[in-house]
Amino acid sequence: MYIFKNAWKNIIRNKGRNILIGIIVIVIAASSSITLAIRESANDIVKAYQEKNKIEATIGMNRNNLMKELKGDNSSQEDMINTFNEIENVTIEEIEKYGDSKYVSDYYYTYELSIDAQDIKEATDSLVRETEETQTTTETRSFGKGDMPNFPGGGEQFSKSITTKRTERIFNQKAQDGAFTLIGYKSYENMTKFINGDYEIVDGSVSDDFESNSVVISEELATLNDLKVGDTITFVSPKDDSKTYEAEITGIYKENTDSSNNMSSMFTNSANEVITNINFIEKIFSEDENLKVTITPTFIIKDTSSVDKFSEEVKEKGLSDYYTVTSNVDEIASATESVDNVKIFATTFLIITLIIGGVVLVVINMINIRERKYEIGVLRTIGMKKSKLSFQFMMELLLVAMVSLVVGAGIGSCLSVPVSNKLLANEIENSESKYDDIGKNFGRGDFNPSNMPGGPSSNNKENSKAPDFKNMSFGVAKVNEVNSIDAVVDFTVLAKLLGIGVLLTLVSSLASMVAIARFSPLQILKERG
Repeated sequence: MYIFKNAWKNIIRNKGRNILIGIIVIVIAASSSITLAIRESANDIVKAYQEKNKIEATIGMNRNNLMKELKGDNSSQEDMINTFNEIENVTIEEIEKYGDSKYVSDYYYTYELSIDAQDIKEATDSLVRETEETQTTTETRSFGKGDMPNFPGGGEQFSKSITTKRTERIFNQKAQDGAFTLIGYKSYENMTKFINGDYEIVDGSVSDDFESNSVVISEELATLNDLKVGDTITFVSPKDDSKTYEAEITGIYKENTDSSNNMSSMFTNSANEVITNINFIEKIFSEDENLKVTITPTFIIKDTSSVDKFSEEVKEKGLSDYYTVTSNVDEIASATESVDNVKIFATTFLIITLIIGGVVLVVINMINIRERKYEIGVLRTIGMKKSKLSFQFMMELLLVAMVSLVVGAGIGSCLSVPVSNKLLANEIENSESKYDDIGKNFGRGDFNPSNMPGGPSSNNKENSKAPDFKNMSFGVAKVNEVNSIDAVVDFTVLAKLLGIGVLLTLVSSLASMVAIARFSPLQILKERG
């Protein structure tokens, strides 16, 4: 108690010096609280994004391995196409086997089916080869005795060659069994091309009934065949033209990716892609099992560290070398890069502030020790131990630091709220903009829960069975769920500030401890005398 009272008296007696120390600690505390608050809000944003953006791994064609096998083998384009045709597609049984993994939390798959259609022109390119075939025949002509007296019963042999030309079409059987490619999805959340903005609805919408016979066609296909929303397309099995399947056009989309700017092609890559649901493709496939369906799986990986482990596991389970596992880990990291940069900047600023503040406090404390050298000598002479004396000086600095930390935390709280909320506001605006863009891509308008079918203010009975859009992430962080930060400087930040205060006190008190340990009380009094 004596040490505490004496420390408080010394603080009051040396107001100027302690006010200076207090101002420095206030600046450090305010800066630290702002940077810590920014770090906390940045962590919330990143955490919200990572929770809403699942790590997805897909199985795709490993074209590098395919090219390596054909390279140097004098393989022609025909050989390459035939090799590609012999590669077996991934089956549902294999997908289920790969999905049964401790690294996978869930999985889904899409269907792709090549099919023809009645009275619809396709936009296609193919390899056409013209070959020549020569046939040689030998004939013998006989002559009578009167015709050739020198060769009684003789004859003449001669050859005749006939060259014919034949056109042969070499094509990719996996993609060219039919003129059009039906792509089936199970839900909106699986339609990544619309979510990412690669595809965008320009008329109508993507039907929310994923069990109906509905399709969405490309803008080019619609223009080429004068089709519009509400028209019906009759698809025909390329294996048996007697089997037909009707579907209604509910939307027309355009492609926004780089392939739309390809100067070497009349059409975009998606010109013949028809978007539908898995149910419709299963109906077609169940009636004609000779059709070739390509299944594209997507696996939801539990965490980032499990991606490579899952890739190794599927290889061990028998995945062909012609296939490879890819993930969206880099895309997720890229999406939160700006927020991570803010957090790194805040951390760097905090470290620099603490280093500079600590150095200044050490210097001030050393000056304080020199000014109070005689006091130290007297206290040591009357028998005060070095440890108690050091503790008194540390207590003085700690009391000033604690009061200053409270003031600095208050100032930092007032400043950190607008700074952090500005950061959140920008992220919220960006995420809402992305949701609006996704809504337009699907032709559904804004994905505001109150405006969407099935939302809280929706009274449309016809849409009462519509999916709950407010629970869909679409790969975009709902950072507005973090809400505005009403009290950024919370208990966590205060605890860290307290740790910072104690750390600064201990560091700056080292000067006094070293000086007190080295000072000789008799020498101090002698110098004073």
